[in-house]
Amino acid sequence: MAADFNQRTGQCHCGAVRFEATLSAGLGTIRRCTCSYCRMRGAVVVSAETGGVKVLQGADTLTSYRFNTGVAQHFFCSRCGIYTHHQRRSNPNQYGVNVACLDGLSPFDFAEIPVFDGVNHPNDTGGTTRLAGTLRFVCES
Repeated sequence: MAADFNQRTGQCHCGAVRFEATLSAGLGTIRRCTCSYCRMRGAVVVSAETGGVKVLQGADTLTSYRFNTGVAQHFFCSRCGIYTHHQRRSNPNQYGVNVACLDGLSPFDFAEIPVFDGVNHPNDTGGTTRLAGTLRFVCES
């Protein structure tokens, strides 16, 4: 891996989709969300700005899903079904990138992950983004 830790490569489970992500602040933006879709998907994400996700292979294999307001666009591999990234509703100029798809990383590499309240989305409430809790991983070895 290059010295620039903001630059990461990744892929879906079957390898049909390969991408490069330029992270906004390295791994410092790690998070989960409680909205209905993220809650079911269970992904841990980091941020990249618009243009910060470049599909290197398999663009024709990616498909997308939109729900509710249709602003957020969630991308996943049409072969293996793995979610790779999404364009955010809260900031359409940002992408959330699935940490589990980034080469050499796992969501279990992080002891604590902030979980944001997507059920009470700030675009719906007129408020600010609210922390709903913290997901903790404790190794019992």
